Amino acid sequence: MRNHLRRLCCVLLIAACGLSVMAAAQESAVDRDARMSWWREARFGMFVHWGLYSGLAGTWKGEAVGDRGGMEWIQQRVKADTWEYAHEAVPHFQPEAGFAEGWAQLAKDAGCQYVVFTSKHHDGFALHDSSVTDYDAHDLVGRDLCKEIVDAVRAQGLRVGFYHSVIDWHHPQYDYDAASSLPHPLHGQPSPNGTRNHAIYLEYLHHQVRELTSNYGTIDILWWDYSKPENEGPFWRADELVAMVRELQPAIITNDRLYAIPNIEKDDSVGRLHQWKPERGDFTTPEQTVPSTGVPGVDWEVCMTMNTTWGYSEHDHAWKSTETLLCNLIDIVSKGGNYLLNIGPKGDGSIPEESITSMRAIGEWLKVNGEAIYGTTASPFEPPAWGRYTSKPGKLYVHVFDWPADGVLQIPLTSGPPQTAYLMATSSRNALRVDSSQKGIVIQVPSTAPDPIASVIEIEL
Repeated sequence: MRNHLRRLCCVLLIAACGLSVMAAAQESAVDRDARMSWWREARFGMFVHWGLYSGLAGTWKGEAVGDRGGMEWIQQRVKADTWEYAHEAVPHFQPEAGFAEGWAQLAKDAGCQYVVFTSKHHDGFALHDSSVTDYDAHDLVGRDLCKEIVDAVRAQGLRVGFYHSVIDWHHPQYDYDAASSLPHPLHGQPSPNGTRNHAIYLEYLHHQVRELTSNYGTIDILWWDYSKPENEGPFWRADELVAMVRELQPAIITNDRLYAIPNIEKDDSVGRLHQWKPERGDFTTPEQTVPSTGVPGVDWEVCMTMNTTWGYSEHDHAWKSTETLLCNLIDIVSKGGNYLLNIGPKGDGSIPEESITSMRAIGEWLKVNGEAIYGTTASPFEPPAWGRYTSKPGKLYVHVFDWPADGVLQIPLTSGPPQTAYLMATSSRNALRVDSSQKGIVIQVPSTAPDPIASVIEIEL
């Protein structure tokens, strides 16, 4: 009788999830646009990769693992089982009091509109207080670090999201033989605890996601990671997972990484945009590369590191310049995308100075020119060699990277009378000279660029 009731409950739960999936699929275009509106206007977010790997800092038993690449994967790179990894990493993970306030303040100073942080990465260590494991922050350091971060981000008036890995190198039932195309430190070795039951792991995965979407108030984004073509969708019971999340957080926005796409990033990540399917997630996520163009009707977000690693490494000094990061932001937004820029805090939660410097510099630029980023849409024109365009109803913003030596900018606005143009970096609203030409309009600009990286001219249409 008990087994019969259990089966009946499972059937009812699956049916309820199916109805939730159908309801999500039937969401009207108007309702979807309303749900996505804040995200489309935000344009700039801060990504945070932080966990046990952060304290190791790219070093394993006194030796540098490398000076390039993701050190959040250090357990995989050194092929350590979960117990050896925890033995080495836990002593180095000692979050300082108030670290979360520092993150949130930096995001605010940088002009970010949302923060996405790792609730759990592939190593399986959870930052939230989970009832189904003792491999979490509450049991290891006596604090619910997830709550600290969520509260600090909200206090700054920013939106908050969880990055949550569906891979788990710690859980004893995560079947790395069944997940043959997904990474695991013990691939090719027998399981130390015998035959694994992937269904048990899936219950664990779903339970932790329920905790995250039930216990921390409104959550704006769930950023899944990640799948391969052989292990995607049904492998994670993705429809049920998404239905549960949408039931608990009706306004939440999710990416499409419960499903896989071909590995096409190295050529041109515009391929990821073309592969996007709305039933698999609200937006897609080119990684480390900027698409050559946007695709109308596709919501997308470039996630990118500030050096070459997501998790902190004391050996990686390949920092991108502030100029590169700012120009990336402008380029991405000009194509209709968002920019999710990663910081990798140290094991104590402190942020590398290089990250702080660049983030604050971007924030200073946005204080002056933010109107040309927030709430804008993709450029109506092909990008010029000297800069980019963004637009809003009634306005075109001209982002100039290479200031013209002859003081002349040619803009392909061919309809209507000559428009009014202003330099956004000047306190006075003195109009620049605008003349008509056969190719559009010509703007006469000062001999010196107002900004050494990107100067913006606002054109009223």
